[in-house]
Amino acid sequence: MEKRLYKSNTDKKIDGVCAGFANYFNIDPTLIRLAWVIFTLAGGCGLIAYIIAAIIMPREV
Repeated sequence: MEKRLYKSNTDKKIDGVCAGFANYFNIDPTLIRLAWVIFTLAGGCGLIAYIIAAIIMPREV
């Protein structure tokens, strides 16, 4: 079975992007969320990446 990257419909805080990445890599969504916050505070690239991912990633079926 082929893995696909989708935004999560069930475990989402804002748009489900972090939970989608966590499901894809089989890790805890909290770790992804923490990493995203660190990238955002460390230079702002995390916010831009989140917005782009929210626009590009399809919704889970």
